Amino acid sequence: MSDRGSEVPVLAIDIGGTKMAAAMVGADGRLTAHERVETPNRPIEHPDPETRSRDAEAIWAALDALVGKVLAAAGADAERIAGVGVGCGGPMTWPAAEVSPLNMRAWRGFPLRDRLRARFPGLPVRVHNDAVCVAIAEHWQGAGKGYGNVLGMVVSTGVGGGLVLGGRLIDGKSGNAGHVGHIVVDPDGPPCGCGGRGCLEAIARGPGLTAWAREQGWRRDDERDPTGVDLAADARAGHPVAMAAMRRAGRALGIALASTANVLDLDVVAIGGGLSQAGDLLFGPLEEAFAVHARMDFARRVRIVPATLGQTSGLIGAAALIQRPDLYWGGDDR
Repeated sequence: MSDRGSEVPVLAIDIGGTKMAAAMVGADGRLTAHERVETPNRPIEHPDPETRSRDAEAIWAALDALVGKVLAAAGADAERIAGVGVGCGGPMTWPAAEVSPLNMRAWRGFPLRDRLRARFPGLPVRVHNDAVCVAIAEHWQGAGKGYGNVLGMVVSTGVGGGLVLGGRLIDGKSGNAGHVGHIVVDPDGPPCGCGGRGCLEAIARGPGLTAWAREQGWRRDDERDPTGVDLAADARAGHPVAMAAMRRAGRALGIALASTANVLDLDVVAIGGGLSQAGDLLFGPLEEAFAVHARMDFARRVRIVPATLGQTSGLIGAAALIQRPDLYWGGDDR
């Protein structure tokens, strides 16, 4: 396959704790035979080994069935695809892709890449972090297209990211370069799931924001657990605590991105994920904080924009691992 991209489509897979998606993706980033299913993901805190193994196989079986459905819908088989690209939550060993997603407790050290290689013998199978795939997509076909230096971010249940410098994805030693969610923005801030304190993720992720708002007296009329989308809706309606929560998230993002821009000399930051859909409620305080903390001329010129590819970005970025390895794949293919 040429490094300029194959005319043969790629099977792209996006694996999350709530949904799994798959599609055929062409060299132009267009999707066909797009399918989504719920992830059979039971939130068991301390499962015994037998239960965990059974649940792990149930997730794999659902993924295998999803892949089969997409191939059938496309009228394709393993001999008529260029390879398999995958985005999956981390942490993971990279590029071996033994995955342990924080929001999928059944998969601990699950050999995802090996399983897919056995399913598609002889084809390249490449797996990267799901937020990295979003960043790849925005550089390849989205808000960062045509720019050499791009940070792509996801602000949702967590805060993740990926980094393109000089037109190429930067993996880092362990595949975690661009993981901006753990930039410290408030050393005295709330504890983070990583074990630190005051990380961007601890403050700006959706569940963290809703927890903070509830501590300040924010409530919803229904009985279900509120989400970041609910919080943004109430902020848009003028609820003072919800508005304060969005300002808090935007300010944390602005501080983190000022530091990032100073270090990396970026062209574009593209922000996606559910919380980014709050629009000016988030981007307004973000831009204010960024202006205060990014004082160097080269940092101030960075464009901070919403991501443009929406829920398909993970699939498009996963496909690019196969379609454009010259730009986006630095791992081995052993």
